[in-house]
Amino acid sequence: MEIYKAKVMGFCYGVRRAMNIAEKAAETHDNAVTFGPLIHNPQVVSRLEARGVPVVNDLNKLNNETVIIRSHGVGPSCYNTLKCKHLGLVDATCPFVRRNQEITKKLVADGKQVVLIGEKKHPEMKSVSEWAVGKSFIVETMEDVDKLPHFEEAHVVIQTTFSVALADELIEAISRKSDNISVHKTICAATSERQQAARELAKQMDVMIVVGGKNSANTGRLAEVCRNEGAITYHIETAKELRKEWFKSHYKVGITAGASTPDWIIEEVFFIMEDMNEML
Repeated sequence: MEIYKAKVMGFCYGVRRAMNIAEKAAETHDNAVTFGPLIHNPQVVSRLEARGVPVVNDLNKLNNETVIIRSHGVGPSCYNTLKCKHLGLVDATCPFVRRNQEITKKLVADGKQVVLIGEKKHPEMKSVSEWAVGKSFIVETMEDVDKLPHFEEAHVVIQTTFSVALADELIEAISRKSDNISVHKTICAATSERQQAARELAKQMDVMIVVGGKNSANTGRLAEVCRNEGAITYHIETAKELRKEWFKSHYKVGITAGASTPDWIIEEVFFIMEDMNEML
């Protein structure tokens, strides 16, 4: 078995920045917490909890904690609550998510109609839609586009970790619902680069191993990209999930990982696969 790694994978700038912020907060604050999981990787979240930085989901239950805002961002109501309760604030919102929030906020303030492309249940989309103060539509599927009214003008803002290919299809469909459309291409470069690298590698592989949180949108998207290229694809969180039988009849195996997957998990997967290779 030959094992290949994707040219680009693992932590993106926004996630690495959030991790650095959280780790510094763990060192300087005895009562630091994250509002929701900092990033979509259970192993990283567990490590932070072991360092004394637990996840909280209800700000109203806090008294004197320092709250770390997750990389996916939050809406204005969260900042208002923190201010009213006089809680400490450490903001680890990804700069690219922050840009989405600011674009959306300004568009709504200017009286523009906003259409958000993204996953309705994803925390980034929830945060961005809050900045639209109820004046936006969220589109995730073609069925959602069908339900849109006709617009004289529509301004499209896209979830940073959304599928590039699907976003293009949805934009084309939305354009048929609007006399004029303006698209803010806010899928971050890290997402595009990882999807493209996974696509290029999967085309040449028999099997692809995609490493990252099962709750990670961008990691799930990588698995989807690999399957679309015809590679047998397994989405795992850690090396413990690897099975030797996956590789017995396959000689080219690729590894890629989501933007919220730390290097130590990727390396462990690679080393365990090498050990399995020696036993095949």
